[in-house]
Amino acid sequence: MLISAPCVVSLSWRLEDAHGNLIDHLDEPVEFFYGGDDLLAKVEEVIAGQGTSYEATLHLEPEHAFGEYEAGLVFFEARDLFPEAIATGMQFEGPPEGSLTPDMPADKIYTVTEVYDSHVVLDGNHPLAGIALVLQLKVCGVREADEEETANRSVDKEGVSLLSLAPPSPHLH
Repeated sequence: MLISAPCVVSLSWRLEDAHGNLIDHLDEPVEFFYGGDDLLAKVEEVIAGQGTSYEATLHLEPEHAFGEYEAGLVFFEARDLFPEAIATGMQFEGPPEGSLTPDMPADKIYTVTEVYDSHVVLDGNHPLAGIALVLQLKVCGVREADEEETANRSVDKEGVSLLSLAPPSPHLH
């Protein structure tokens, strides 16, 4: 079967920054919905019409990966809005309850980048925003998408993309 929307592709990859520093290495294939929300547009473009065993190396500038870094998505919030156990690297969706920052987008995942006695620094940028990437990928399998996957536009039941929501650690999965 060749890759065409909608289908599910199994991929393995090696992801590095432009300087060759390893960000993620996926030996065991992971399934992604092709034609939906699971993959970056450039990845879908490159694998379109390909089949199992196809390999490619993609050089992704920030605008084709996780976007440019936006300094306007960094916010300072009062420390007392957070639990005592707040720590660098923690993530949550939307502004903290009680936030007095009116321009803080509600649809972002915020990463705690620093914790001080008086305030907490929150970054709404994707952890890989502003970084040029090199992705070596291999198509390990292609199958038809089932009805639920097609309805969700994702292999994840919650409709969450595995590539778009990288954790704050250097790993994407």
